[in-house]
Amino acid sequence: MSAVRAARFAVAAVIPGELSLVLCVVSGVRLPGWAVVAAEVLVLGVLLLEARVLRSLYAAARARGATPAGARREAVRAVVPVAVRRLLLHELRAAASLGRWVLRREHGVRPGDVAAAYTGPQTAMMYGLVFVSVVETVALAFLIPWPAVHRAVLVLDVYGVLLMLAMHAACVTRPHVVRPDGSLRIRYGALFDLTVPADAVASVRVDRRYPEGRLVKLSGDGKGDGNAGGDGDDTGDGQVLDLIVGSQTTVTLELNRPLEFRRPLGARARARTIRFHADDPRALVTALRQPAPP
Repeated sequence: MSAVRAARFAVAAVIPGELSLVLCVVSGVRLPGWAVVAAEVLVLGVLLLEARVLRSLYAAARARGATPAGARREAVRAVVPVAVRRLLLHELRAAASLGRWVLRREHGVRPGDVAAAYTGPQTAMMYGLVFVSVVETVALAFLIPWPAVHRAVLVLDVYGVLLMLAMHAACVTRPHVVRPDGSLRIRYGALFDLTVPADAVASVRVDRRYPEGRLVKLSGDGKGDGNAGGDGDDTGDGQVLDLIVGSQTTVTLELNRPLEFRRPLGARARARTIRFHADDPRALVTALRQPAPP
């Protein structure tokens, strides 16, 4: 196994273990001293391995003529798995969205842009989940007799509530955006972001559908019944992308050429038809058909 592969495996294996250790400490669980020392020694060893591999990759990139920033990005991409990077970025962006939500600021919306919200079908469900989680937290506080277990569950429940609020805040503060030049930015919170150039749009129409499946679904028949499954690469030019919110889509966008996009975990795919949801689909379609004059 090469040093790079060993470093990638170490990152994927150690991060969950370190998070578990932090959870135990925060919740007040008393761990044996030798267990804490062993865990920290293991983490220290992984950090030293990561530093060595990153340094060698950085030096190699610099020797090829890359800029310092480019060399750092190349080294991190080689060592840290793309799924881990995407999840960490999503957590950070979702947390930042909580602040934007409180301040009522939108991300990526400039003067002259038309913002289109898409959270309508999921708002009641998200608030319902938050309410149920809060009730569960309060109920477990009275039902669990063991203080250590109660503190651990409390930390998990609070984190779950904050995560759900952050995901919803990311969707609220990151709407779809129609630019004055006729381009369209299709988003779902911090998980999905695709910019469609104006010259790639063949047609757009209001088209309400109720597909089933995960948030991002690919099919090849144009009916939305297929399921790409997993998060692997799919480069078929005739693919139909469904970006589903609350089990529905309201806008169908036909392209004159296939566009590449990234799935939530980082895998790449291509689609020539995109179906997504907007709370006011007619306003979005009108704005896209009649871009502002230069």
